Amino acid sequence: MVEDITLRATNAGDLPAVDALLAASYPTLLKPDYPPSVLVTCLPLITRAQPGLLRSGSYYLAEDADGRAIAAGGWTHSAPQGGVGPRDVGHIRHVVTHPDATRRGLARAILQRCFAAARNSGIRWMMCQSTRTAEPFYSAMGFQRRGEIEIMLRPGIGFPAVEMIRAL
Repeated sequence: MVEDITLRATNAGDLPAVDALLAASYPTLLKPDYPPSVLVTCLPLITRAQPGLLRSGSYYLAEDADGRAIAAGGWTHSAPQGGVGPRDVGHIRHVVTHPDATRRGLARAILQRCFAAARNSGIRWMMCQSTRTAEPFYSAMGFQRRGEIEIMLRPGIGFPAVEMIRAL
């Protein structure tokens, strides 16, 4: 990981910083892989921090030396759309890197922290609902593609994604 980067668990007070990070990242990074019609309806819904994740103890924030949020992500036992599956399956959640900080190992460091914490909690498998943009990253991190899915953000608003899985 890059020098002068702090990686820590988030708390409820990080909501504005994570909101700003998502708003700065997703419109830029997702643009090459999604049509404008999808982005215009989905971005307002996916660029919002999830308070429950921020309080979970398993969602992490990477900050630079100036305290600026440059990456975030985490894991939970519960699935992104709710519900709890098998006890040995965890879910990677809402991973994001600021466009100015990509390719610096930040998301990799966050996922490695997630994997270690999940293993310590008895998790044997990790799943993720990847954007099309992030699929190559998750593949490089050992995830296997299970297939294309549509995440229902609200009635009538679906977001195309890729379900992936990895053994721990």
